[in-house]
Amino acid sequence: MRYEDFYRQSIDEPERFWAEQARLIHWDKPPQQILDQSNPPFRRWFVGGTTNLCYNAIDRHLAARAEQLALVAISSETDVTREFSYRQLYSEVNVFAAVLQSLGVDKGDRVVIYLPNIAEAVFAMLACARIGAIHSVVFGGFAAHNLALRIDDAQPKLLIAADAGMRGGKVIPYKPLVDAALTEALAPPPHVLIVDRGLDPQMTRVTDRDLDYASLRTRHEDAEVAVTWLESNEPSYLLYTSGTTGKPKGIQRDVGGYAVAMALSIRTVFDIAPGQVMFSTSDVGWAVGHSYNVYAPLIGGATSLLYEGLPTRPDPGIWWQLCERYGVHTMFSSPTAIRVLKKQDESWLRKYDLSALKWLFLAGEPLDEPTAHWITDSLGVPVIDNYWQTETGWPAITLMPGLDLKTVKFGSPGLPAPGYGMKVIDENTGAEVAAGVKGVLVFQPPLPPGCLSTVWHDDDRYVHSYFSHFKELLYSSLDWAIRDDEGYTWILGRTDDVINVAGHRLGTREIEESVATHAAVAEAAVIGMKDELKGQVPVVFATLKQGVTEDPAVVALAMRQCVTDQLGALARPARVYLVSALPKTRSGKLLRRSLQALVQGADPGDLSTLDDPAALDEIRRALEEGPEQGS
Repeated sequence: MRYEDFYRQSIDEPERFWAEQARLIHWDKPPQQILDQSNPPFRRWFVGGTTNLCYNAIDRHLAARAEQLALVAISSETDVTREFSYRQLYSEVNVFAAVLQSLGVDKGDRVVIYLPNIAEAVFAMLACARIGAIHSVVFGGFAAHNLALRIDDAQPKLLIAADAGMRGGKVIPYKPLVDAALTEALAPPPHVLIVDRGLDPQMTRVTDRDLDYASLRTRHEDAEVAVTWLESNEPSYLLYTSGTTGKPKGIQRDVGGYAVAMALSIRTVFDIAPGQVMFSTSDVGWAVGHSYNVYAPLIGGATSLLYEGLPTRPDPGIWWQLCERYGVHTMFSSPTAIRVLKKQDESWLRKYDLSALKWLFLAGEPLDEPTAHWITDSLGVPVIDNYWQTETGWPAITLMPGLDLKTVKFGSPGLPAPGYGMKVIDENTGAEVAAGVKGVLVFQPPLPPGCLSTVWHDDDRYVHSYFSHFKELLYSSLDWAIRDDEGYTWILGRTDDVINVAGHRLGTREIEESVATHAAVAEAAVIGMKDELKGQVPVVFATLKQGVTEDPAVVALAMRQCVTDQLGALARPARVYLVSALPKTRSGKLLRRSLQALVQGADPGDLSTLDDPAALDEIRRALEEGPEQGS
């Protein structure tokens, strides 16, 4: 089917469209009403239908593909690979579900999961889904205070944690963070279930509270746990957004709508058919990890690769080696990871047989054109950017090679996905802007299946956070965007990532892309610095590719010239700092606000999500030494 017809029907006839898509999953009881939008901006999909995410991910595949690989959990940190067929995954999830029930976990109870990318994280998520419990995965190694905030909001019956994770060969003990969080939390759970990997021999246990998963597993190793059928709109899981500004928001996802969105997107967007292999490099603690490491590939009857480690360890070819070994059909990663690989010798990309690889999808942050060109040319396969948020749960803007691949336009994530009534509007008037004019990206209710249904226990916050920015009831992405006359969208950065230079508004993303066109630049971050004359001026922090030997002053001057040539003299950076690393969160997003605070001599704020503390020290050093000259 043509993309245009597919998309148009989803907008013009949503009930007919989604009734058809609902056939992609198993319903114990079919929906009685496809869409209830009697209380906007809230909506309910597939009302009255009962289903279960775990059943759709495992049970229904047993007849046809019990011996097919379902999950491959690979750790380049511990050098351990574990493979599970659908039959073995069924067994492991049933055992885990029995353990949960033995600890008093029941339908509607919350379970906080604090695990790295190991098989037990997937078992735990699916076991919760099986018995109707609501899981809330928190990124492993997240700071104790932020874990405590999430515990108090979710009020879980149980917390599941590992003794430790690993990153770059370094052991990261989790248990001390758990202990500190539970000491701080006002509503600590009665038990902590520990997956002991043997990484922290000094780990201490609290008597009667801390339980060993391996010991409990042996008591239930032959268990089979009945599926709990849930009404489509009951909550499936909570996923908290960053708590750097006040109380974290618990993004609440439903059951039926999410299952349908996963079944639709794995085929039409990611072009994965039953039996094929998908490799998502995300962490299970993030939205991509939930959707495309766990639920969508399994709902689609595919094989999912789960990876713990860095893209450069033990060498920069590890991901491509895995693609060759397992015949990966579709890979999903982030622009940040590709920029890391961009610094390495390209021979690693040519070392392995990647003939099975058909698509590379990138998301999580805007994909700059130089990086898009580099990886496309290096891999020789289409590289597809796609745009979505924790709140949407699946791509809102993308191309759909599994349905009808449209032309790839570098720098653009593409066209709106089914069900997303998208507009770009003027921030002041709310009127839709013309092609080529910058505005705010918004979606018209009802949001499609798979998107958040509300904020956990806070409907008012749901409305205020997402639907109160304009007179018309619209979901605001809080992102700037431009659309061309063919409907392709370019994301220009957050609406609060704007520099006002002498009365002219400049998006940091626009300047970053210009800087990145210089051949020596691997990655760049741009922030606004206060200036007495102009109000603000752009400041650049950039990392260079390996092997660059040019004089830093010459490179800095050339970077400034790139911006001047492409955006005009007004956008010319006032300062350029060349550094070896940029501060990022563990999900790969640049901490621009922390950069801005350091430039202005202010507190950089909550750094609990910082991936590498040394990167911040590098920024401080650069600021002390001064910018590269050459202006």
